Amino acid sequence: MCPKNASYYGNRAATLMMLGKFREALGDAQQSVRLDDSFVRGHLREGKCHLSLGNAMAACRSFQRALELDHKNAQAQQEFKNANAVIEYEKIAETDFEKRDFRKVVFCMDRALEFAPACHRFKILKAECLAMLGRYPEAQSVASDILRMDSTNADALYVRGLCLYYEDCIEKAVQFFVQALRMAPDHEKACIACRNAKALKAKKEDGNKAFKEGNYKLAYELYTEALGIDPNNIKTNAKLYCNRGTVNSKLRKLDDAIEDCSSAVKLDATYIKAYLRRAQCYMDTEQYEEAVRDYEKVYQTEKTKEHKQLLKNAQVELKKSKRKDYYKILGVDKNASEDEIKKAYRKRALMHHPDRHSGASAEVQKEEEKKFKEVGEAFTILSDPKKKTRYDSGQDLDEEGMNMGDFDANNIFKAFFGGPGGFSFEASGPGNFFFQFG
Repeated sequence: MCPKNASYYGNRAATLMMLGKFREALGDAQQSVRLDDSFVRGHLREGKCHLSLGNAMAACRSFQRALELDHKNAQAQQEFKNANAVIEYEKIAETDFEKRDFRKVVFCMDRALEFAPACHRFKILKAECLAMLGRYPEAQSVASDILRMDSTNADALYVRGLCLYYEDCIEKAVQFFVQALRMAPDHEKACIACRNAKALKAKKEDGNKAFKEGNYKLAYELYTEALGIDPNNIKTNAKLYCNRGTVNSKLRKLDDAIEDCSSAVKLDATYIKAYLRRAQCYMDTEQYEEAVRDYEKVYQTEKTKEHKQLLKNAQVELKKSKRKDYYKILGVDKNASEDEIKKAYRKRALMHHPDRHSGASAEVQKEEEKKFKEVGEAFTILSDPKKKTRYDSGQDLDEEGMNMGDFDANNIFKAFFGGPGGFSFEASGPGNFFFQFG
């Protein structure tokens, strides 16, 4: 009815702004100042729409024009300050994003969004940084809100894909990246992420295939190549480190396996499989305290019977490790037969017998006597099935009358070699001895 009235356009812009429809409101505000360039409220509304949509530079120009018309206008003065603050937050965020200081970028975007609540660009940047920080639910929420308003928003599709990618849902992630590229074929970030996701998936699958086929060397190489694709993909890389750790354990490179599993739990502190793999490697390398610590962590997280038993086994081995290792003293394997134990005792007892070292210094004699007693003690335990069973199970040997302080190494030696007069050492030259039986 009156298409040339600036106030009507200004008023409709105001109502649209109240409804949160800033883009439509901007058109009306711009029309109002085209019809009347001296319409101060029109310039204020245009600036407010620009600012709400994240165009702080355009907002500054509108507020400056309002101040030219009314230099004492308090609203124009305040909004001009707000627009400049947003410009500053943008600059800081851009610098911090390059520095990969994503927490600071999120902080800056939160402050900027207080003045620019309808700016999709700020929301997307915040969501991308939340994803980089591993705060996936928050990032997904921001991206989903945008997609509800604009289902073709390539940036929001990219962020949804990025969250899935970093949560190791690579196939679903690729679908979102492809969709984003359909909406915006030149979307550089989506293109790179899609390429990385496909490469990572292929390398990981090839590594798994090589492992299942028993080709551990190839599996190691493939997992290593996969780890070099994207250092930002924490969850997938944690799995790759654990997989490579498993390969190293198969290759009996246990220290390397432990290192890989440690890298995995450093990336993902909740990764139970990596703790279990590392704990087994600690057990295999007789680092029982470390194994107990890992199994305790696992059992605290998942209280299953299996995990409880693993922890108990590690605790038993730790207890056993703090006692004398009788197998080591005799120089035999833990699965040694009765004959092997006897042969080992014969060899070690003759090697450390005090008579053999009668011409040595007092210090050497004392050391050899100590070793002789330990050899006798070891033989006493390992040659007795009952004592050996208790020793192997980690039980205390002092129980049930098995006090190890009551035995005599010389008596054991005499009994083994046939009693008094059955054995003697004779010198055959300086520092040389031979033994003979009577």
